[in-house]
Amino acid sequence: MGRRIPQEKKMVSDVAIVDIAEEGKGVAKHDNLVLFIERAVPGDVLDVELFRKKKNFAEGKIVEIKQPSAHRVDPFCSHFGVCGGCKWQQMTYEAQLQFKEQYVGNALSRIGKVDVSGMEPILPSKETTYYRNKLEFTFSNKRWLTDLDEVVPGDSMDALGFHVPGRFDKILTVDHCYLQQDPSNDLRNSIFEFAKANEISFYDLREHAGALRNLIIRTSSTGEVMVIVVFAYPEEGQVELLMSFIQEKFPNLASLLYIINQKRNDTIFDQDIHIYAGRDFIYEEMEGLKFKVGPKSFYQTNSLQAYELYKVTREFADLKGDELVYDLYTGAGTIANFVARSAREVVGVEYVPTAIEDAKINSEINGIKNTKFYAGDMKDVLTADFVAAHGKPDVIITDPPRAGMHADVVNRILEMESEKVVYVSCNAATQARDLEMLAAKYDVTRIMPVDMFPHTQHVENVVLLKLRK
Repeated sequence: MGRRIPQEKKMVSDVAIVDIAEEGKGVAKHDNLVLFIERAVPGDVLDVELFRKKKNFAEGKIVEIKQPSAHRVDPFCSHFGVCGGCKWQQMTYEAQLQFKEQYVGNALSRIGKVDVSGMEPILPSKETTYYRNKLEFTFSNKRWLTDLDEVVPGDSMDALGFHVPGRFDKILTVDHCYLQQDPSNDLRNSIFEFAKANEISFYDLREHAGALRNLIIRTSSTGEVMVIVVFAYPEEGQVELLMSFIQEKFPNLASLLYIINQKRNDTIFDQDIHIYAGRDFIYEEMEGLKFKVGPKSFYQTNSLQAYELYKVTREFADLKGDELVYDLYTGAGTIANFVARSAREVVGVEYVPTAIEDAKINSEINGIKNTKFYAGDMKDVLTADFVAAHGKPDVIITDPPRAGMHADVVNRILEMESEKVVYVSCNAATQARDLEMLAAKYDVTRIMPVDMFPHTQHVENVVLLKLRK
């Protein structure tokens, strides 16, 4: 717990923001304390109110912008500052790229002891709005009220939107979201108004009661749209009432699905999917390859930039056509299938069995016959016996989750001594930790950050390692 700050020390004037932290907050120094300030931009001079203090740092919020940074711009979304997403809208896109590149360089050099002097410039996202292909919204009977809301007794407290940061039970109603292309906003707003007009109850996140729970919208680069409505405790006829409305108002949906989820959590991976109209998947496409995306499938959420990321990965791998490639943490086999045409064989390993089934299907529908996929915990699957059975890989591609690779997996890579390792990461800090271990036998020869998520602090990074002779 943070210590309470005496009233006379809460207000700090003329604070100069000098850097930006990993989680996206502005950084300043005051009275031997490091200050972390939400929505502050390097170059700002601010009056700040401190609200939480630890031994060596404190957190604060902006009271007044005395002198705006040259990087500061007006946010374009009316929900900015309340909604938990797009935390960097107050900063120019050029500055966002600069700070992401700086973060990757710092993490790799400080944690991984990597020479980053030759790091290549970050690859920007061509689209900085409407770039996500999947959004999940929550229904709630406890709407989050902002300072601008005027509440009249008897007003509906129903909401459909995003969780307010730090509050599991409060949902901000979203009018227009700049993250997903049409018809996402029209779908959400139409469903919201229809449900209210027809008195279909919204979920109570504390009492676990109510009919409507979640709305998931998936769009694709092919123009196909999937809508999944998650119900909890619908009354008789309510599922048909809402689903028929959606089908009639949006007749071009490729996939219209619903789920009845009465668990205490929102995850749908163990839930039955009911097809109301269309099919239970949509197609993504990349370089003529089709990828089948179902309601439970993992697919990179920025389709256009995922293509750029995979092209960088393929370029770093520099396949000649006769290589055996291991694709670790293969997910739905997107990278594996993407590079398969340039390799002799690709062996993919992934923890989630349903993702491996998707990977096999994606190979099948594209006529790719030189892939093999295996499900299981990476450290348990990638054994000496596994390598003996499938052959020593010439190239390893690894794209682990944010936590990075288990130490056993890193050690197995060191034992295999593949000529090249291409390490794709969404967390430069854990990537740097793994690179330090891999430095026992490998040299980092190329580094390129890729921006997948404009207006957030998140960044992907691709590193090429070559076996030291």
